Amino acid sequence: MKETIHEQELILLKGLARNDKKSVEEIYKHNFNLIQALIVNNSGTAEDAKDVFQEAMVVLYEKARSGNFELNCQIRTYLYSVSKRLWLKKLQQSNRFISDPGDEGMANVPVEDDLTEHDEKETEFEMMHQSINKLGEPCKSLLEAFYFQKKSMQDIADGFGYTNSENAKTQKYKCLMRLKKIFFTNYTKKD
Repeated sequence: MKETIHEQELILLKGLARNDKKSVEEIYKHNFNLIQALIVNNSGTAEDAKDVFQEAMVVLYEKARSGNFELNCQIRTYLYSVSKRLWLKKLQQSNRFISDPGDEGMANVPVEDDLTEHDEKETEFEMMHQSINKLGEPCKSLLEAFYFQKKSMQDIADGFGYTNSENAKTQKYKCLMRLKKIFFTNYTKKD
């Protein structure tokens, strides 16, 4: 019989209370990216995200160990909510938080709305990742070199054997068009 999501989460929570390494890793694997996106998209760094996530995990661990903790939502929702509050507190303490009416958006958006938006973006990122993998070489490596490794067009031309940076730029454009076609073909299939 297949366990429900709620039952799986209770098992993870009990494992966390026992300091079970697999449970901790599972919670981390399924939730860290969400928290990292929250922090990085709100004036933080990847290092800040690690710190906040660790603090949120400690809060969850202590609650799970208390024995009288009842989880009324998914673990990811709980961690997101705790992380959001911790991050807002850190921003206010470090004066990186500007309290004008235009900045109140983060504090007033319900957690469920943030999660829905994040899940949609995560789905799009996953589809983009799949599209990049379908792209093939040399396009995949060329686009990764430019967008992820931040290499200049001249460095790409040298590394990929193009005669000059203009030829590399033309090839990058063609690769982007192929990627766009693959992505939107997959995207319309999912709808």
